Amino acid sequence: MPIHYLTTGELAERIKYDARTIRERLKDDVLLEGVHYIRPFGGRKILYLWEPIERDMQLHSKEESIGVPMAGGGVCHG
Repeated sequence: MPIHYLTTGELAERIKYDARTIRERLKDDVLLEGVHYIRPFGGRKILYLWEPIERDMQLHSKEESIGVPMAGGGVCHG
């Protein structure tokens, strides 16, 4: 399965978020290094991995639709 690498701007276009929001609010909180993005060759440049991001967005939206969100960020399924 091919992996699609995206810059912050390209990711912003796909998920309809501002690039600044991705850098300041989502990166390292929701989008995790090694899972959702990499720094090729140990540099400063960040490339986002589209497939894990798409998978987790769909998974999270399903969790929210069948559970009750809790104050600590979890979801109650009961």
